[in-house]
Amino acid sequence: MQDADLFLSLAGIAGVFVGFGALISTRSGGANEAVEVAYMRTVVAMGLVTVVAALAPVTLGRYGLTDHQVWAVSSVLALVGLLGMVAASARTPEYRTGWATTMRDWKSQPGDIVETAVFVLYLIVMVLAPIVIALGVAPELEAALYFTYVVLILLGAGWTLLYLVFSQRRPTTT
Repeated sequence: MQDADLFLSLAGIAGVFVGFGALISTRSGGANEAVEVAYMRTVVAMGLVTVVAALAPVTLGRYGLTDHQVWAVSSVLALVGLLGMVAASARTPEYRTGWATTMRDWKSQPGDIVETAVFVLYLIVMVLAPIVIALGVAPELEAALYFTYVVLILLGAGWTLLYLVFSQRRPTTT
């Protein structure tokens, strides 16, 4: 596989996100607010999904599968991992509290509207891209689409980590 080094690099970067998420979760006795816990879990889970998604084509490529089979199976694994992460997260009280807080604090101001629109577009791409690859709709673009998909999962983890860092409480001063 010609992109093996790129995918291995993405897996390494995702591992750093997993490490940062774990480090943040253990600092100062861990998170105190439900929203912080939800963000940390999301960073770690998306990092792990990125690792699986990045390593899947590298591993499957060693079994003599056709390019389409490698991309299709990898896409299905990545989508199942992502949907599994969402389903597992949705069952936690921290995640539900986080969504309730977000919905309560949402205002129909330009910033919130743009953020919501970008999030909805991101979700659509995250569901449709692996389906397009698995169905073989654009065979000449499968490698590029899959690479973009893995990068988007990683960017989602990075964005969540950034959001977590900016949502941290400021230390009290005496």
